[in-house]
Amino acid sequence: MRKTNIPAGIVSALGLTQIIGYGTLYYSFSILAPGMAADLGLSLEWVFGIFSISLFVGGLSATFIGRHMDRVGAANVMTAGSALSAATLALCAWSPSVAVFALAIVFLEVASGMVQYQAAFAALVESDPKTAARSITYLTLIAGFASTIFWPISAALTGFLSWREIYLVFAALNLLVCMPLHVWIMRVGRVASKAQVVRPREVVAGALEPETRRRGMLLVSMAFALLGFTLAAILAHMVPMLTALGLGTAAVMIGALFGPAQVLSRLINMIFGTSLSPPALAILSAVLIVAGVAILGISGGSLPGAVVFVVCLGLGSGINSIAQGSLPLYLFGSEGYGAITGKMAAARLAVGAAAPFVFSTAMENLGIGVALFANALLGVLGILLFVAVATSSRRPVTAAN
Repeated sequence: MRKTNIPAGIVSALGLTQIIGYGTLYYSFSILAPGMAADLGLSLEWVFGIFSISLFVGGLSATFIGRHMDRVGAANVMTAGSALSAATLALCAWSPSVAVFALAIVFLEVASGMVQYQAAFAALVESDPKTAARSITYLTLIAGFASTIFWPISAALTGFLSWREIYLVFAALNLLVCMPLHVWIMRVGRVASKAQVVRPREVVAGALEPETRRRGMLLVSMAFALLGFTLAAILAHMVPMLTALGLGTAAVMIGALFGPAQVLSRLINMIFGTSLSPPALAILSAVLIVAGVAILGISGGSLPGAVVFVVCLGLGSGINSIAQGSLPLYLFGSEGYGAITGKMAAARLAVGAAAPFVFSTAMENLGIGVALFANALLGVLGILLFVAVATSSRRPVTAAN
């Protein structure tokens, strides 16, 4: 077996910035939303409606961000994204009106696309396409702790600080921790680029034949979009939903199992998953997510059912994150990777943008059980699309790992 030289320093640095990026820009929102609603005089549904609009705008920007990463480098984009994240978190904290708050949340999602997985995966592909698939697994293993760390931290901080003060703390983390690490990765990339003048970098060929790439792009984008909707709807309401089902204060602790479950799935994949192709990983992730949602719908407020739900959801989400990075590389190769993943992220985020608001409205008007089963059905469609992709791809000319 060929030995791969994983860029450990870059993976570790990106792992830390992903924990902070996802924790401060995404996972904390559901915990802080009630405080935002009370402070701004809005209903909780409207706060999530603003969040949904911001996800939609963030999705629209993903294609542009992906193309820009191919032109100037992913680390450059991530550096600028850290600065924008800090600035928009501070703007949210200061916002004197609903209009300013909504504008800040929109910019926050644009910044998220510049610093989260889409950009981090592109940075790893730029660093070394031959080891990128393996590096993505290591990165998602580290970043899986984001929810485990930031859900409890956010909940604890609400006892001492207002949501505005918490966002100022989060702004400092993005500016003082993430931005310097992204600058360092950018400098490492410049040194590597100079070395490649002497020894050109290898590329990875895709598994799809040229005439099937368009269809493959459509199927994969739709599949990730449907799973993205299913997952985004649940994650945006995880702790409040479990609380509403009667789990009380245990909801935070149960929800915190999501992170370790993500890490466990990535650890298992890292050790035993080399025999599974990226399409197979995508199918497995979708099955686990749908199973978790269905189990919660069936078990209701049962504590064992809630635990199984969170574990299944975490396992599926953990593998799904790997698939988002490795499946495009497997199918389409490393050339133009940023633009390809940008298009996929745009579809996923644009469709998933409505998830927090739609799911919140469905729970309010139809009940949690009906909302969960409807959500699971969308995931089933995603499974079928991933199966269609798997049957249309051939073995890759050049191995991605």
